[in-house]
Amino acid sequence: MKLLSGNSNRPLAEAIAAYLETPLTDADVRRFSDMEVFVEIHENVRGEDVFIVQSTSSPANDNLMELLVCIDALRRASARRITAVLPYFGYARQDRKSGSRTPISAKLVANLIATAGANRVLTMDLHAGQIQGFFDIPTDNLFAGPVFTREIAAESGDEKLVMVSPDVGGVVRTRALAKRLDADLAIVDKRREKAGVSEVMNIVGDVEGRACVLVDDIVDSAGTLCNAAQALMDAGAEKVSAYVTHGVLSGGAVARVTSSALDHLSVTDSIAATDAMRHARNIRSIPIASLLGEAIRRISEETSVSSLFE
Repeated sequence: MKLLSGNSNRPLAEAIAAYLETPLTDADVRRFSDMEVFVEIHENVRGEDVFIVQSTSSPANDNLMELLVCIDALRRASARRITAVLPYFGYARQDRKSGSRTPISAKLVANLIATAGANRVLTMDLHAGQIQGFFDIPTDNLFAGPVFTREIAAESGDEKLVMVSPDVGGVVRTRALAKRLDADLAIVDKRREKAGVSEVMNIVGDVEGRACVLVDDIVDSAGTLCNAAQALMDAGAEKVSAYVTHGVLSGGAVARVTSSALDHLSVTDSIAATDAMRHARNIRSIPIASLLGEAIRRISEETSVSSLFE
């Protein structure tokens, strides 16, 4: 087995390498003066089982191109099998036609990865489970649920928990976590007037006097999350925290979270933390290197990955 890292989330790749007790492959992933991506691998990978760790987070297009060029370099170096490890799969929110003459970019990116030469994909908490079907190669979708379960259980103690979905689309994910924690379920019903702006309308479920935990897969502008937290507090919640897999947190999102009603926002390190995130008073990072590392080990050894979540 060999591990190769792009530049999108080097600390996570190093943590995975430490878990697996396998050094990262010596390689240069850099730019020419006109920002073209160039990759040079300094080790023999012929006949090897190679895993490339690269989130396609901001800058999404640059990091995606890095991944594709790395795959091509490995294919031309005669690697036996190439697995693209995408802790965060960018473009996942474009998983259907949202209107006339609009693309399904998640499918396009899946095609690019397969065409470049990847034999397998390992990712985490896809925005929609059916995106797995966009790939014409085997795809494993890991879940942050078990990691969140341990964190929430340790944090909550004897508090009466209510797991809250910030929208109707996330109910399945939230219900699964509520079942693990033997907690109640609530839903925030909202009406989105236009892209990037959300208006909370109603809380479905009893949250009065309870510790509420919002659960989602992606937090970007954080508008939905912060509005939901305020609506829960207005409905009588004792406190509100949030657990989200992918902390995109673009634009003024960090400042929005810091000044919100959220007790804390916990995100995994699937996306490298910015300085603003690291210094925010109520944003925490949850490491996932052991989860990804164990999945990589099992793929390499041809054993069950799904048993990680049983």
